Amino acid sequence: MPSAIIFGATGATGKHVLRTLLSTKEFTKVGEYGRRVTALDTLPNEEGLDKAKLVQKVVDMEKLENEQDLKQDWDVIFITLGTTRAIAGSAEAFEKIDREYVLSAAREVKTKETQRIVYVSSAGANRNSMFLYPRSKGLTEDGLAALGYNDTIIFRPGALAERGSFELGGYIANGVLGAIPFFNEKLQIKVSDLGKAVVRAGLLGSSSLPSDVEATEVKATESKFTLIGNRGALRLARASL
Repeated sequence: MPSAIIFGATGATGKHVLRTLLSTKEFTKVGEYGRRVTALDTLPNEEGLDKAKLVQKVVDMEKLENEQDLKQDWDVIFITLGTTRAIAGSAEAFEKIDREYVLSAAREVKTKETQRIVYVSSAGANRNSMFLYPRSKGLTEDGLAALGYNDTIIFRPGALAERGSFELGGYIANGVLGAIPFFNEKLQIKVSDLGKAVVRAGLLGSSSLPSDVEATEVKATESKFTLIGNRGALRLARASL
């Protein structure tokens, strides 16, 4: 039975990934590592949500090479780390959190050839973009692919909807996108659905994804990865598996 580790579990998407992991019986051990971790009393007391299999540790993201606890041969690595320039305070600080921390975590937890990694990027990610946010995401995708994981899966969701608002490109705004079905399926996804899709992708792997997810193989600078867009994430979340 596989084990899983997550970085970024306190974020909007990460918290749903963590809850789904704890409710997925196939994962027998779940590690949560980061600058801060989830308070156990904030996790819902739902039937099937197994807090006993959760292992947590606060770590210094700038010194992950010193964290021997990461070297536990985790089967599936989930990374939902991210921020915005406004929150980070500068472009340099943004790139440190959004890209350097992600790649450092992925490097330090890689211990065997059979591991799978799943990363939540963003719609519009492009390493050649003139804009900071999509360029950082695109460079991060390339960096992850170059690490040589057995299976690299990357999500590019659109607007992240939660509690009547949505997030697109790292910014929060009030919206009524759900009132337009076509727009909703193409460009918007509830963070709860995204969390479910991310975990399912991690469990299934690229080769076992349903065909209607429309996953594609993308060639990065040095390697390749499996890409799942917004519509594919929605379909994966709603699939009967």
